[in-house]
Amino acid sequence: MSARLIVVFAGLIGIACPVWAATEPTPAAAFASNMTRDVSKLRLASANVLVFDTTSGHSIYAKGADMVTPIASVTKLMTAMVVLDANQPLDETISVGIADLDLLKGSHSRLRLGSELSRREMLQLALMASENRAASSLARHYPGGGEACVEAMNRKAQSLGMAHTRFADPTGLSSDNVSTASDLARMVRAAAGYDLIRDATTTASQYVEVQPTGTVLGYNNTNSLVRTAQWDIQLSKTGFIREAGKCLVMLTNIASRPTVIVLLDSYGRLTRIGDANRVKYWLETGESLPEVRAVKAKRFRGSMPPSATRASAKAKARVSFR
Repeated sequence: MSARLIVVFAGLIGIACPVWAATEPTPAAAFASNMTRDVSKLRLASANVLVFDTTSGHSIYAKGADMVTPIASVTKLMTAMVVLDANQPLDETISVGIADLDLLKGSHSRLRLGSELSRREMLQLALMASENRAASSLARHYPGGGEACVEAMNRKAQSLGMAHTRFADPTGLSSDNVSTASDLARMVRAAAGYDLIRDATTTASQYVEVQPTGTVLGYNNTNSLVRTAQWDIQLSKTGFIREAGKCLVMLTNIASRPTVIVLLDSYGRLTRIGDANRVKYWLETGESLPEVRAVKAKRFRGSMPPSATRASAKAKARVSFR
């Protein structure tokens, strides 16, 4: 076959990717080779979705991508960006004060009043473990205080073209923090330009020594996928409040292509993780992820089978994170 015929053939099978629609899944763009993806094979439980190929600059899949909705702790990505933009010393010690207590949702925190950490450590906990008091402390120690920090967050959102985004607090606990999947894809790409944000959001676990008590606390990443070898995640952030549902945004390499995944308003504890895995499998294969069949458990006499007893003993020996 001549080179000319090859070029003509390639042009016939290539399909240009349209701009994403507001409420319905769009036709799939060409992804990895010249393969197309059948959107009918991607069935997601999240209400608002955007899958964006950063190499081509086109969306691959969208559902309700322009619908304004609360975004919960995904907010903390913008908090981190404006804090880093202020160029305050990362090694400076800042503390948790009474103004950092969550009187809106009553969320739990192990950072007690008077806890002191470096600004860098507060950023790490706010991003990796979605620590609300850490995020609040960062904003409170921002030049001009918390209100000035939120104003800077809204200014930056506008500068990034996030026209349907509004921030009301630095933690995401307020349901008045709203955005769209389309806007959040812009925010994820902007946040990926900060080394500290990329590193913190993809760290699996972290110890910090809290002053003045010297207490050592261990934290896990709120996104379990960062501990999975099958994923190559470059940036990640989860979120949850009742009004927003479960949320997850990521920048990840799939089939050697950097891809932004935004999943908003998922229900159920594992739905957003399941949806992320469905997106990955669909992009890699063009097929729906096979459903896992339930396996009937074997019954053992006695209180616990020997293998389970050994597993339980090992679990007790491990250092636990909360």
